[in-house]
Amino acid sequence: MSLLAAHLVSRLLSLSCCWALSCQDAELSPDFSLAGDYLLAGLFPVHSHCPGVRRRPTVTVCDRPNSFNGHGYHLFQAMRFGIEEINNSTALLPNVTLGYQLYDVCSESANVYATLNVLSVLGTHHIEVRANPAHYSPAALAVIGPDTTSHAATTAALLSPFLVPLVSYEASSRMLGVKRYYPSFLRTIPSDEHQVEVLVLLLQRFGWVWISLVGSDGDYGQLGVQALEELAPQHGICIAFKDIIPFSAYPGSERMQAMMLHLARARTTVVVVFSSRQLARVFFESVVLTNLTAKVWIASEDWAISRHISSVPGIWGIGTVLGVAIQQRLVPGLKEFEEAHVRAAKGAHGPCSEGSWCSSNQLCRECRGFTAQQMPKLSTFSMSSAYNVYRAVYAVAHGLHQLLDCASGACSRDKVYPWQLLEQIRKVNFLLHEDNVMFNDNGDPLSSYDIIAWDWSGSKWTFRVIGSSTGPPVQLDINKTKIRWHGKDNQVPKSVCSSDCLEGHQRVIVGFYHCCFECVPCEAGTFLNKSDLHSCQPCGKEEWAPEGSETCFPRTVVFLTWHEPISWVLLAANTLLLVLVTGTAGLFAWHLETPVVRSAGGRLCFFMLGSLAGGSCGLYGFFGEPTLPTCLLRQGLFALCFAIFLSCLTIRSFQLVFIFKFSAKVPTFYHAWVRNHGPSLFVVTSSVAQLLICLTWLAVWTPRPTREYQRFPQLVVLDCTEANSVGFLLAFAYNGLLSLSAFACSYLGKDLPENYNEAKCVTFSLLLNFVAWIGFFTTASVYQGKYLPAVHVLAALSSLSGGFGGYFLPKCYVILRRPDLNSAEHFQASIQDYTRRCGST
Repeated sequence: MSLLAAHLVSRLLSLSCCWALSCQDAELSPDFSLAGDYLLAGLFPVHSHCPGVRRRPTVTVCDRPNSFNGHGYHLFQAMRFGIEEINNSTALLPNVTLGYQLYDVCSESANVYATLNVLSVLGTHHIEVRANPAHYSPAALAVIGPDTTSHAATTAALLSPFLVPLVSYEASSRMLGVKRYYPSFLRTIPSDEHQVEVLVLLLQRFGWVWISLVGSDGDYGQLGVQALEELAPQHGICIAFKDIIPFSAYPGSERMQAMMLHLARARTTVVVVFSSRQLARVFFESVVLTNLTAKVWIASEDWAISRHISSVPGIWGIGTVLGVAIQQRLVPGLKEFEEAHVRAAKGAHGPCSEGSWCSSNQLCRECRGFTAQQMPKLSTFSMSSAYNVYRAVYAVAHGLHQLLDCASGACSRDKVYPWQLLEQIRKVNFLLHEDNVMFNDNGDPLSSYDIIAWDWSGSKWTFRVIGSSTGPPVQLDINKTKIRWHGKDNQVPKSVCSSDCLEGHQRVIVGFYHCCFECVPCEAGTFLNKSDLHSCQPCGKEEWAPEGSETCFPRTVVFLTWHEPISWVLLAANTLLLVLVTGTAGLFAWHLETPVVRSAGGRLCFFMLGSLAGGSCGLYGFFGEPTLPTCLLRQGLFALCFAIFLSCLTIRSFQLVFIFKFSAKVPTFYHAWVRNHGPSLFVVTSSVAQLLICLTWLAVWTPRPTREYQRFPQLVVLDCTEANSVGFLLAFAYNGLLSLSAFACSYLGKDLPENYNEAKCVTFSLLLNFVAWIGFFTTASVYQGKYLPAVHVLAALSSLSGGFGGYFLPKCYVILRRPDLNSAEHFQASIQDYTRRCGST
């Protein structure tokens, strides 16, 4: 700032102070001022706030009729008591004394006047604005007060350029904690930021998520409402109705009637009233007048335990009142100090001469005193606020103690500048009657709140402390049994837009508020996470959940195990087939040169039996947990071996039909067929073709172990991937073509000699093969569970057993039970009989 500008501001402030102190010749009163080595200023509402509008630029006269404020009086006396207690002690400031200048700040003009007076140079009525304000010495080193946020903001703004410490006892707005704007502001009352957190946690504790919010005009109420609007939705709380009580409101006014009407229509059981005491009284007088009852009223700290509100006629019937209040602390000796002061004054009062001062800082028309009976009652609310004043005085004293180096037993009595004292006050950390006094970076105390509930015994009012807050982080400890709820059975009232959903039901928001919703069950495979009640979350791949679930369950892993009963039956049947095949091979080897074995194909029978045994061995791969080797072998081995068997069966049937029916008709073809080993060539070619199909299948559409999640929601089915592959279908189609060929050839030989006529048995076995696989594919189309491999084994086992039984068992029967039919004579007679029949036709 330039010197010219500084000079102009200095002249303006000087004129302001001269105007304000036009009666400086009045005699000083010890009630409002006390001389000392270091002066402190105190700003207190000894009279109630003036609601009128000033028409002239004069300081408001505070002692209007019926305007005395007993609460402010106790704060006023608490500062006097604290300073006298410090001066009478040799522990804190041994050889120096504190003085004070106290001011009645009943209005904004009185508050500005007091602040300018504090900033004036000691012994003068001028404020000097210097180029270097670090060496500026105002009348007071520090200021205690004022009470309201609006007054504190004005005072802090004026004091901040000079860094004069301002320690407020009741201004709780979080705005004042912004050091960029109010660098010299501190307070001994908790910030509204913490109060709002406590209020929200209180609502959460009782499940009240559908509320109305009412604030008072002015910084305290409006900033509190704004903070609640920001924080409440983050904790799932909806504000159905919000309004502000204007300064101009009065009970019965049109504005208040409209507010009551909207409040009643909001259908909320809980109403948070974040208001100053003065406007809260107007609000509750309107509530009583409207007969708005059966609600829970949540009180902010400013009116929670104030008799100014509890004394409203008829307020006892409005419902339940809960709130937050500063933790109850006592100022030891304050009550006795006030009583001694009254006794010393002896109740003297009388008129003052016009324009004179009853004190140096209070322009009044009448000087008054109290008798013991007239003295304002020191209520719990006033005692709590008085303790904050008392604590503020001691915080400043401890700052001086450090600054003056009083720890040695004697203070230095050096010149002290306000900014130096401010640095020390920020660092204080001491115990005051077992209360730890210190400030955080925002200048806020590390204090907490009591949770209170109003209690009525008839028309007699009191309150109970039902809990407290701790932190940071803020936490609540509440004894719910201490609360007397309105209504029947002392039940906790509910305040919700929609009732809680059943377990596993998500909330689908209806309308604007997230507290109003419909309940919809979560679909199967999803669950409701309690951290997000508005959307169902899908379960993990290895998990499942039924409809309307709050959690997911592990899926059961299933596959065809070795130890299940159906597995035992299939394994026993397959092993029996393998034993029979092996036994048949041994039997045929023993009777290799007999007509029955030679008519069955001779050594070709061993190739057929080997293929049946190979297919049977492949079926063991269907049991147990699928692995890559079992997946590769089980279907491929069966398809190849069964194709070899069908190729042999086809060529055997074809050869018999060709010999008996066509060899004489086309002898050239027959001789070429025999000469070029036609049967063997066909079997090899057919088998190689199936081998190539299987190799292509395994290479291109490789069967692999798979975990199937889609078939059953609660199961993970372990299987191989061959069932739906193109390779599997090609191999199966090829075997089907061979089956049809074998069926056709065997059917054509239905009239061959009896010993060579295998049509009936082979036809039966091939029909069994068709039925088995038709049954498998039909089952697979409707069932995809853990037992599908068992159905697959059953179909394959039926095909193998049918082929073995239809072709080999009749021959085994002849060898073992009818050896008379196993002779060359019997076969020769059968051929002659066939020739005779053919000749006769």
